Amino acid sequence: MGNDQELVDRDVEVLEEEDRQTEPSFFADPKRLAQTLVVVLLLVAAIYILVPKVFDTQNALDKLGDANAIWIAVALAFNVLAFFSYVALFRGVVGEQVIHLEWRESYQITMAGLAATRLFSAGGAGGIVLTYWALRKAGMERRQTACRMVAFLVLLYAVYMLALMLGGVLLRTGVLNGVNPAGLTIVPAALAGAAVAVFLLIALIPEDVERRLGRFAQGYRFARYAQRLASGPATLARGTRTAIDFVRNPSRGGLAVLGAVGFWAANVAILWAAFHAYGAKVPLGVVVQGFFIGMVANLVPFVPGGVGAVDAGMIGTFVLFDVPGAEVFAAVLTYRLIAFWLPIPPGIVAFLQLRKTVARWEAERATAPVGSGVAESLPGSGAPITSESKV
Repeated sequence: MGNDQELVDRDVEVLEEEDRQTEPSFFADPKRLAQTLVVVLLLVAAIYILVPKVFDTQNALDKLGDANAIWIAVALAFNVLAFFSYVALFRGVVGEQVIHLEWRESYQITMAGLAATRLFSAGGAGGIVLTYWALRKAGMERRQTACRMVAFLVLLYAVYMLALMLGGVLLRTGVLNGVNPAGLTIVPAALAGAAVAVFLLIALIPEDVERRLGRFAQGYRFARYAQRLASGPATLARGTRTAIDFVRNPSRGGLAVLGAVGFWAANVAILWAAFHAYGAKVPLGVVVQGFFIGMVANLVPFVPGGVGAVDAGMIGTFVLFDVPGAEVFAAVLTYRLIAFWLPIPPGIVAFLQLRKTVARWEAERATAPVGSGVAESLPGSGAPITSESKV
C-alpha cells in the first residue's frame, strides 16, 4: 500500500506541474485562430441571411440605419459596466480571497477568458481552460483553483437561474406587464428551479467523500480510480458551498455577488437599450425573460460561443412574445454586436498582456532572494496554502 500511495502522490505532482506549465494555444496558434474565425463568420452570415427569411423580416436590415445614436451610446455604456462587473466578480471570488491579484491582472485574466469563451467551445469551456491556466500560474493550488472556479460559475449562473425563475413567475402572474404564455414563463422557471435544487443538493455532499470512498475501496485495484472519480463531485460540492458562503457573508463575498448581479443586469440593459434604439416598446419583464431564455442556446455543443444559435434563439423567443420581427432582428443584432463581438479584440490584447504578466511573475519569483519571504508572496509562487486561505 505504501508503494501505491507513493505512485499516486507522484502522479498528482506530475499532473500539477503539467497543468501549471501548459499554456492554452487559443490565440497563439494563428492557424487555429483563423479556422475559428472562418467558422464564426460563416455561422454569422448564415444566421443573418436565413433568419429574416424564416421570420419574414426582409426589411430588418434596413432598420439598422434608423438606430437612435443616443440609445446606442447608452448600450455601449452598459457594456462597459458589464465588463467591470465581470472583473469584480472574478476579483471577489479569487483576487482578494486567496491570492493577491491587482485589478489590472484580474482584468487581463477575465477579458482574455471572455474572448476565449466567445471563440472557443460552447458553454464557456474556452474561458474555463484559460482562467484555470492563469490561476495556476498565479500560484493557486490545483484543487483550490478548481474550487474557486466552480464558485465563480455557481455565483454567475445562480443569478441567471434566479432571474429566469423570478421573471417567469412575475410575468405569468401578471405582476409584470407583457405576453405570458406558460411555455415561456412557468416552464423555464420550473426548469431553472430544478437546476438550483440540484446544486443545493450537491452542496450536501460530505467534505470527506474522497476519503470515505478511498477507505471503502482500500485494498482493491480500482482504489486509485475510485478516489479520482470522487474528486469531481467533491470539487463541485466545495465550490458550491464556497459560493453559498459568499452570499451568506456580504462582508466577504459582497463584491462577488454584486459583480454577478451587475454582469447580467448590464447585459439585459444593453438589449433593453437596443430595443429603444429602434423605437420598439418592449415591456421590461419580456426583455428580461426573453434574454435569459435566448441565452440558453449558448450551451449548444460544438458552436463557438453559441454563435448563430443564441441569435436565432433570442430572435425566435421575442417573436413568440409577439414583438415585431423587424425590430427584434435589429435589436438582437445590435445587442450581439455590442455585448458579444466588441469584447473579442480587447480580449485578445488582454491575453497577450497576460502572457507578459505571467512571464514577469516567474522572473520576479526566480530573482527573489532565497528565504526572504518575497518569492512566496508573489503571484505564481505556488506557496503552500495557509489555514486562513483554505477553501
